[in-house]
Amino acid sequence: MSYRYYFLNSKDVLSAVSGNIMDMVRGMQLSSESKCVKNLMFIFNLLFVITGIVLLSVGSVILGVYHNYAHFLDIKFFSVPTLMIAIGAIIFLIAFFGCCGAARENYYMIVMFTTLMILVFVFELAGGISGYVLRNRANVVIEKNMNELMKQYNHSEDIAYVWDSLQRDFQCCGTINPNDWINITGSNDLPLSCCEIKAGTIGSFSCNTNTTTLNDEGCLTSFQTIIKTHAVQLGAVGIGIAFVQAIGIVFSIYLARSIRNTYESV
Repeated sequence: MSYRYYFLNSKDVLSAVSGNIMDMVRGMQLSSESKCVKNLMFIFNLLFVITGIVLLSVGSVILGVYHNYAHFLDIKFFSVPTLMIAIGAIIFLIAFFGCCGAARENYYMIVMFTTLMILVFVFELAGGISGYVLRNRANVVIEKNMNELMKQYNHSEDIAYVWDSLQRDFQCCGTINPNDWINITGSNDLPLSCCEIKAGTIGSFSCNTNTTTLNDEGCLTSFQTIIKTHAVQLGAVGIGIAFVQAIGIVFSIYLARSIRNTYESV
């Protein structure tokens, strides 16, 4: 009888322990609101990855444009698109923490995700503001570099190539107008890139102020417009995506608090 009594007590103990475990599991389940936020976190992480692709694309395209005319810009114009590319690449890593943390309901991974999101938010906001600051600097920087590089046109093949590319791409001549070249060279002759050479032209071709195909508009205005437009695009993308990601920060903070409160209540 003693062995039977011990056996029955063992079953009672196992039943009590299993009941306590089930109560703990039920207690650790998130509320319906938290589950909704958890699902929204998955959707947001998908959008988060898309924003990373946007940052990579915009940053790469604008960096390529700036690189083609690097002589007319300073290094600060390259810092913002480079920052956007770096943030876009980091976003893929951050999204991993967000998805895993939400799926496993892991408090520490959610906290890591939130912390990284806040850092990305700060950097994107700074990059966006810098884009608008560069827009205001463009006038002074570009005009100064153009005037200095014109003096080196006949002394450097690299500078000559850059100026010829600019004048052909924008169908312009000089900084303000073709007279800028006359002030530099002291003659009426202009770089061939200042004139449009018609298809089928045979033999020698000269470009001067009397040539009918002369591009009489200066390069400063059109080039500044392109650079300013790209700077504004960087600013708009950076600030716009930063505020979109602010919503994700709110979701992640709420989910982290819900997970922590759930564990503390067990």
